[in-house]
Amino acid sequence: MLAGAGAATITAKAPVRNKHNRRALAEDVRSEMRWAWRNYREHAWGKDQIRPISGGNESFPLKNHHLGLTLIEALDTLWIMGLDDEFRDGVEWIKANLDFDVDGEVSVFETSIRLVGGLLSAHHACGDPVLLAKAKDLADRLLPSFNASPIGIPHRFINLKTGALRGPETNPAETGTFIPEFGFLSRARGDDRYRAAAKRALVSMFERRSKIGLLADSIDCMTGEWKSRRATIGPPSDSYYEYLWDGWDLLGDRDCLAMYRTCTAAILKHQPLRRGGDLWFGNVDFETGKPLDTEQDELGSFYGGLLAQGGNPAVGRAHTRTWAKVQKRYGVLPESVDSRDMAALSKTNDLRPELADAAFNHWLIDGREEWREIVRDHYLAMKRWNRARYGYADLADVTSNPRIQSDHCPGYWWSEQMKYYYLIFANTPRVDYRKLYLSTEGNVLRGLRRP
Repeated sequence: MLAGAGAATITAKAPVRNKHNRRALAEDVRSEMRWAWRNYREHAWGKDQIRPISGGNESFPLKNHHLGLTLIEALDTLWIMGLDDEFRDGVEWIKANLDFDVDGEVSVFETSIRLVGGLLSAHHACGDPVLLAKAKDLADRLLPSFNASPIGIPHRFINLKTGALRGPETNPAETGTFIPEFGFLSRARGDDRYRAAAKRALVSMFERRSKIGLLADSIDCMTGEWKSRRATIGPPSDSYYEYLWDGWDLLGDRDCLAMYRTCTAAILKHQPLRRGGDLWFGNVDFETGKPLDTEQDELGSFYGGLLAQGGNPAVGRAHTRTWAKVQKRYGVLPESVDSRDMAALSKTNDLRPELADAAFNHWLIDGREEWREIVRDHYLAMKRWNRARYGYADLADVTSNPRIQSDHCPGYWWSEQMKYYYLIFANTPRVDYRKLYLSTEGNVLRGLRRP
């Protein structure tokens, strides 16, 4: 949403004092989370997403029905921060109100990573069996999407009540971003159907890679026919590669590890794009490796952290530092830039967490202070430019002065960057950092310590 109705113009505010004091930063993040939650509680309780400028609300992933998305996404972040009263309020709302028997269509991918994952992480935090039962009910409603395909690749959309399917033309991310959540559920329930369906989809996509080892970004889920030629580490392929690694990290699946290594070797051979001291990963033809364009999507900034996790830390650090340069240039990251000169191609900012995610993953591995500095700058810029009357808002143009806000706060804001900010500054005893596992949506499925 651009300037006009539902938009607000803002000017710079002074950053918090003592910005190098990590304890003060952690407490500031916690305070902002409590403030934003209080506004959600007052103006949009039980709704999917608050409109942070007007105080209204909007539904997602259903078009005309609310499932409490923000509430579910926020739960484990609240718990980690020790906001226990807020956490309990959210759990009680779920137990009293959450019902997935709705005649409406949802994204299988978004519903799994956000709602199934959010319920499972909240269950991991407190052990309430109702949360696990709700997650199972929802996963059961998503499974027909996998089972309808002869090759095990899910349709993009499903009706929660009728099971009607839509969207056979899909992509790697919406095919392969299920195994941690479904694997966790299978372990918790003693029912392997969920993990098996998720893994079959991962493998089915992997087996269709080109002779040079790359995946295109559009495929027919019923026939396995490729519908595009573009290979990218950005959307709509990004989290497929993340979950190959995560299938190994969380579940110990050696097939996932082997697939991750195979895909990564192909990407590192055909997609690195070096310009001066910068390292990007180009979009290329999946059969020839020929470069297609110079666009770099902000969502691809996660990849440096994944490379470090997967055993290529030097390459990963170079990529993350390149995106940190973009952050220094604009303050708040634009949605996409040109790799030739870092010019903004898409000037909006959708409150994205990927750079903070990557820096946090680097920090977990090597403990370097530079990663905290990147996350600090990410947080302070967000607080300076994205804070609105009732919460945090997208930006319509990161290059404008003053900035113009959009009346939208995505559900992932509550689950992702607020958690990354707090974890990297707080050193909270509620988390075992050595065992910590975070999903692509920032949901903690391993490593929480109950007080």
